[in-house]
Parts: sequence; C-alpha cells; structure tokens
Amino acid sequence: MIIQKKIEIEDEVFTRELFGNFDQNVKIIEDNLNINIVLRDGNVVLIGTEENINLAQRLMKELNELVKKGNDLNAQNISYSINLLFEGTEEKMKELAEDIIAFTTKGKAIQPKTLGQKEYINQIKNNDITFGIGPAGTGKTYLAVAMAVKAFKRDEVSRIILTRPAVEAGETLGFLPGDLKDKVDPYLRPLYDALFEILGGEKFNKYMERGMIEVAPLAFMRGRTLDNAFIILDEAQNTTPEQMKMFLTRLGFGSKAVVTGDITQTDLPTSKKSGLLHAQEVLKDVKGISIVTLTEKDVVRHELVQRIIKAYEKFEKRREYKKNVKKKK
Repeated sequence: MIIQKKIEIEDEVFTRELFGNFDQNVKIIEDNLNINIVLRDGNVVLIGTEENINLAQRLMKELNELVKKGNDLNAQNISYSINLLFEGTEEKMKELAEDIIAFTTKGKAIQPKTLGQKEYINQIKNNDITFGIGPAGTGKTYLAVAMAVKAFKRDEVSRIILTRPAVEAGETLGFLPGDLKDKVDPYLRPLYDALFEILGGEKFNKYMERGMIEVAPLAFMRGRTLDNAFIILDEAQNTTPEQMKMFLTRLGFGSKAVVTGDITQTDLPTSKKSGLLHAQEVLKDVKGISIVTLTEKDVVRHELVQRIIKAYEKFEKRREYKKNVKKKK
C-alpha cells in the first residue's frame, strides 16, 4: 500500500544537501529505496510503502548527522550509507565523520569514507608494518600518504620515503628516453600527485630539496637501513618475493611502513610469483604486521568502478570454475 508521509526539516542546509545539484542526490535514494521524495511547502514528503518510508527516515537521520559534522553529501557517501542501511548498520556512518587525518591545501578534510578504510587507518596507527590490499579506487595509496604527512608534521618521523617498482614487469628502464629522473617519474606520478595535493607545491618542493621527502624506485632501497621514516611501497603486486623481502628488511628504528597493492592486477611474467601474494602467506601471523583487505565496497571513485570490479571478479570465478571442471574430467 502506497502512503505519503511529511517530514519537517528545520535545517535548510540539510534539505539542500539531501537533494543536491539537479536533485542528483535524492534520485539515488529514490532508485535504491523505491520511493518518491518531493519538496512541498518547505517540507520533504516521502511517497511509497510504509516499510520503504521507514528505511528512508532512518537513512535521512544518519545523513543529517553527517551534514551537521560539516560533511557534504555526494553520490559516494549516500550510496555507501544505503549499503549500510540494508545491512542494518547505518549508524556506523557517523564514525567516519569523526576521523580526520589531515587537510588538503584547499581545506578539504581527508578522512576514511568507508568502514574498510577506517580499519585500514587504524591498523596503520597501531602497527609498524601494514599491508593495504584491494582493487583500484579504494584509497590505499592516498590514505597511506595522508598518514605519512600526518606523522611527519607531528615529528613522529623525520622523513617520508615513497617507492614502487619502476616499471610494471621488472625494472628495465634503459629503453625509456631521458635521464634516470625522466625515466622513473612517470611511474611515481600518483605518489607525487597525492603529496602535492596535501602539502602544496611550495612545501613539497622544499621538502624534496632537503631530502625530507624521497620518491625513488624500489631498486634504490637495496642496502639501506631506514630509521625514523614513514615508508610506503606502492604497486607492491609487481614485486618479486625477493624484492618484497629486501624492502621489508630495510625497516629501521622509529620507522613505519605501509605496503599497498592489488593482487588482481599483477603484471609480472606468469612464471614469477607476486611478492605481495607471497608476503600474505608468509607474514599473516607475525606480530606487529597487519594485513587489511579492502573490497569493491571500499571503492570511492565513480560507482561504475564498483560494477566493473564485480564483473571482473565474476568472470574470473567462472573461468576458474571451468578450469576445475576440466581437470576433474
């Protein structure tokens, strides 16, 4: 039975955020909860079944809390709130608004946007080595860089070191044009971009010149001991087990390391096992090391990215199933 229910909202800011530009926010709610939401005489009117209207009220209560804490509503946090709503845990959304890591140069708060990201941040805080494993768009690298900047600004570390395999399948750079910096920079660009956004160009260049921020290919880590540093190894799925062991054993006193990667996008030759996959098996029970697995639920890019990841996972499972069936025959 379809009914109507009028909701009085005193906060005009929340009403504006709820609907969004060209009603794009409210359309997400309508599509997911199968209701209609209209603005009538300054009040919000919900039209649908009683069950769906009750769900919408619960959702609006939590979204209102987000807005009160200074957050803007957008497609990502509304969709994620709806997912939590269906799981019956929508009240956990407010926990994310309380955990601000840092601010960008434009004053935008950097904070976890999903519960998976929050767990990732907590593990980085509480462990000397943290592995962040998950698909593209889950914020693995960006959040790690933000945590590194936070530790640096608090004088918990004296430098930030960012590294990654120089090319996707090994570290052969000779065929690329230019000097070593020209060859390596394209592969390190995501790390540069994250630092630039958080610190600003002037500070970033100053810290780079003084050696307080170092961005280098993984091969340059060999033979070093890294004390009082926050070290991030990005794209770790493209390391070999030997490279991974070499990196992890660089950790010195007063240092913290974060290793990020996506084991579904390994570009190593098929004959080589990923160092990230190997480390998962070897280090799973080692005290002081945490392994956090993020999923498509933690993707904070365009919602289409989530659907793409799910489609690939489904395809891979079907292919694996067919392989197993053939083997049994």
